[in-house]
Amino acid sequence: MHTWSIRAVTADDQNFLWETLYLSLYVREGEAPFDREVIYEPHLAKYVEDWGQAGDVGYIAINDQQQPIGAVTARVLPADNQGYGYIDEVTPELGLAVLDEYRGQGVGTALMQALLTELRQQQIAQVSLSVDPSNPVVRLYERLGFEKLAVVGTSITMLLVL
Repeated sequence: MHTWSIRAVTADDQNFLWETLYLSLYVREGEAPFDREVIYEPHLAKYVEDWGQAGDVGYIAINDQQQPIGAVTARVLPADNQGYGYIDEVTPELGLAVLDEYRGQGVGTALMQALLTELRQQQIAQVSLSVDPSNPVVRLYERLGFEKLAVVGTSITMLLVL
């Protein structure tokens, strides 16, 4: 069993945020993985680019060697640059990824709880996300109270009212 802890994202975490953006791209079993460069395309880069703007909230899970093993982020995107889980110009969109070898150990749950606690303290009304319905992480989101709002392409948009 691995040991880990949670801390706020810092400017030094930018590279790991790019890595977790790539890891968050769900690949169904038997399908080819995405090209790594896809995360730098505007439709995905907007989730990480210039991290640290007003309203950005994020947490990193680190192992006992102080290496990052997972991240959760929330960012508000404007109407003219909507994300996949876009609701409106005040609802942050959430992104979550945990390294394969740390999945199923509560890391994602702990990251989500830290983020949701912070959003509530900031009096954010709700948070959204987009997820492939066949991704096992859907169960975590449902357990935390997210509800399915809409199907958009191959993804579902989920919303949690805080």
